[in-house]
Amino acid sequence: MANQHFRLKKLWLITISMLGIVVLSGCTLLAGSSEADTKSGPKPIQKVVTATGEPLSALGNVEYYTFTLANELFANVRPSRQVRYAVTGFVPVTSMTYDNNDQHPLMLLGHQLEQGLVTEATKRGFLAQEYKLTDNIIMSDHAERVLTRDIEQLSAVGRVDYYITGTVVKQESGAMVNARIIDANSKEIISAATRFFPAEVFWQKEHVTTRNGRLYRSEIKG
Repeated sequence: MANQHFRLKKLWLITISMLGIVVLSGCTLLAGSSEADTKSGPKPIQKVVTATGEPLSALGNVEYYTFTLANELFANVRPSRQVRYAVTGFVPVTSMTYDNNDQHPLMLLGHQLEQGLVTEATKRGFLAQEYKLTDNIIMSDHAERVLTRDIEQLSAVGRVDYYITGTVVKQESGAMVNARIIDANSKEIISAATRFFPAEVFWQKEHVTTRNGRLYRSEIKG
């Protein structure tokens, strides 16, 4: 009976010791993982995939491409409450003007980049000027607004220290976007960034393509 009691006590001590080793090992692993995460810094953004493991289409992800463009553009620029920015539309590099008759899939990319970079600049602490603002609320039968392109209705533009603008170089599968921050007084470029925007951020890639300035549409075969 004494031997059986001794064996049970010995087994209990061994069990307690093994549990202690497991707990200590777990703490060591957690500490090592935490230290590794701290040294490696923030993890990169992972691509979103479907349940089958296939990457999602770029369609509708224009905000992601704008975000990555803004990351590069503002990488070495610090926000200041005394500095004001005006973000303008991005124009085709060949004409430097918006063409209302352009039917390219990315015809509205220049406008979207303007609006998207206003958001990105503001989120990062930069003061962006809204120069399309009116002095009064404009009322209509179905809506009201305070933004306009009518010069006679615009408020006086405040002080602008820097412009955020750029060009779009259209390609068959998308467009190269060249963004820059320009000193309004010296005209010097203080920061620049380039990113490729695929055509399918607005339209499905299979639906349309352009060659030599002409538009070609195709159907998806089932």
